[in-house]
Amino acid sequence: MNVHIVGAGGAGMSAIASVLTAMGHRVSGSDLRDSPGLERLRAPTVADERISYTNADIVAISTAIPPTNVEVVAARDRGIRVLRRAEILTAIASTRETVAVAGTHGKTTTASMLALVLVEAGLHPSFIVGGELNEIGSGAVWDDGEVLVVEADESDGTFLALGAQHAIVTNIEPDHLEHYGGWEPLRDAFEQFVRDASGVRVLCLDDPEVAALARRLRDEGEVVVTYGTHEAADNRMVEVAVGRDGVSFALVGRGGRVGDIHVPMPGLHNARNAAAALVLATALGADPVDAVRALNRFAGVARRFEHRGEVAGVTFVDDYAHLPTEVAAAIAAARDGGWRRIVCAFQPHRFSRTETLWPSFADAFTGVDVLAITDVYPAGERPRPGITGKLVVNAVLDAHPWATVAYLPHRGDLVAYLAAGLQPGDLCLTLGAGDLTSLPDTLQRLLHEQDS
Repeated sequence: MNVHIVGAGGAGMSAIASVLTAMGHRVSGSDLRDSPGLERLRAPTVADERISYTNADIVAISTAIPPTNVEVVAARDRGIRVLRRAEILTAIASTRETVAVAGTHGKTTTASMLALVLVEAGLHPSFIVGGELNEIGSGAVWDDGEVLVVEADESDGTFLALGAQHAIVTNIEPDHLEHYGGWEPLRDAFEQFVRDASGVRVLCLDDPEVAALARRLRDEGEVVVTYGTHEAADNRMVEVAVGRDGVSFALVGRGGRVGDIHVPMPGLHNARNAAAALVLATALGADPVDAVRALNRFAGVARRFEHRGEVAGVTFVDDYAHLPTEVAAAIAAARDGGWRRIVCAFQPHRFSRTETLWPSFADAFTGVDVLAITDVYPAGERPRPGITGKLVVNAVLDAHPWATVAYLPHRGDLVAYLAAGLQPGDLCLTLGAGDLTSLPDTLQRLLHEQDS
């Protein structure tokens, strides 16, 4: 079919574009801003310049595209079907045995680990994840195996439409409450997602909400498989050791020791992600030896504790963390690295999320020596009265009055503050889901100029 994608530059839609092309469809796309995803779409092997919103069989749109978009309006006027990302992804998933990886956070890394484990095991999986795997430089591959690994997005309810046979849930925490209308409907949605899976259901027993879900299902006679450091986990993580170069652990199942794993990414949360991938992969027939080998050389995902370089004795790491628990996990991983100081720059994400969650950031930055907070990255939302990054500053200082915290809403002030304060032996950690990811490159250029 001829498919035109509006909002094709985002990680999710560019991944779908490459998969549709590999399936044999003719694809084109557009976006307001340039991006690596859009650049890949320009490749002759992906995009077909003869297709547009005027002559497509289907126009696919990301969740960020409003119904008033000119291409969407024009397509509907011509009687062309307009499908949301969830509908396109569901159609793709219907062609394969699908594993859906869900959770408030950790799903991108877990899905990536699982995909590469299945590759190593010779199962030739296809996969669509919301980040770029450093090992292959893309978040999507379409192969000839039976299994499709999908990062299952809960933000707009997509994960409920996928019809996945197998499921992983890493954690359940408050987020996207405006879409669901509250915390209870969000929890119900995750429960429905697990209940709908007819195959292997892998749940993290270390997360209180997921553990409660596992208990409810087992009380009803449903079969689930659990993992984590919890002593009651079916697959228990033991001998955990963390450090700057990664995290090691052994996984012990009901039948004995499954394997010894060293993930070259720091943080206990990444050990849990690896455990989930290992459990699901072996349930699908992967050899544990292959699985461990793949995890031991996992090269990571872009913007997940991604090392961005070292200049003048300062190490730069960038991470997508933007929720309180994610932030705390990234900082815990940084503390394990043994740097002299942790200097953190954080960019709150979305006005709606900041309005709901700002008090929860009070203890999220524990362990940071110097904290700089920017204004809110809107991600397409309109500003809301009184909702700024200063709310996060207030939450931190109310809980920790002696903390070193600076509110720097303007990019120029943030750059100047950090460039003047960074010292040899420091870790400069940038956190957020917005455009703060470009900050390490800017700071490294400045420090290089100062050093020379």
